[in-house]
Amino acid sequence: MTFDDSAIDWLADLLSEAAVAEIMPRFRRLSEGDVRRKTSAADLVTEADVNAERLITARLRQRYPHAMIVGEEACSDDPTLLDGLGDAELAFVIDPVDGTFNFASGVPLFGVMLGVVIKGETVAGIIHDPVGKDWLIGVSGASSHIRHAHGNLEKVHVAKPAPMSEMTGAVSWHYVPEPDRSRLARNQTKSLSQFNYRCAAHEYRLLASGHGHFVVYNKLMPWDHLIHAEAGGHAARFDGSAYLPSHVGGGLLVAPDRESWRELRRELWAE
Repeated sequence: MTFDDSAIDWLADLLSEAAVAEIMPRFRRLSEGDVRRKTSAADLVTEADVNAERLITARLRQRYPHAMIVGEEACSDDPTLLDGLGDAELAFVIDPVDGTFNFASGVPLFGVMLGVVIKGETVAGIIHDPVGKDWLIGVSGASSHIRHAHGNLEKVHVAKPAPMSEMTGAVSWHYVPEPDRSRLARNQTKSLSQFNYRCAAHEYRLLASGHGHFVVYNKLMPWDHLIHAEAGGHAARFDGSAYLPSHVGGGLLVAPDRESWRELRRELWAE
């Protein structure tokens, strides 16, 4: 089966199915053996991550047997699974529990994320909030919307451009090497205020719906980005080049528009 826009609702429901079956029954019920460290004490994996990814992957393979499927936990075990993502005819990228640290801590800020990539270009993105039971959905050329639990669609748009002194944003400087780490940590205070949800799913939701202005991420994985662009925003890697799903380095700066991006790039990296 080939992918088309009619599959969006099916994919959205699939993320909800995984949340109902594998994620929410474990929320605030994890035992010590259900949580493991990956790269650090802040980088965790739980039985919810593993089992939700397994369910989503199995359903995708049934419907799209020839598609490339890239899951975060599978990639953690074998990073070579990302090879070929830029050339695949059809690929699905999955983050089964974005915000695992929050989930494992009992904090209700986490999400299920899925991206659809065709020949190296992201054509659709879905972020499901298992607690709020709704979805943030972006489709290339068709804007971004929140699909509410009651079925209504609400179109979303990024915040209006503003000077950095009036912006609210998040800077993940802890993943950035020195000397940029110290510059970013210091210069983020030039903005009006900061947020840090430890969850890209909810941070992107904030930006796409116009309630925040910018984020800076150094760690790139293909399941994190498109919805913001369809909501009218601008994103590029730190050097100004376009972000592609196959990129796993180079950082990402996300802003309301191109001019805001340039101001943020200049001010955040200032000596």
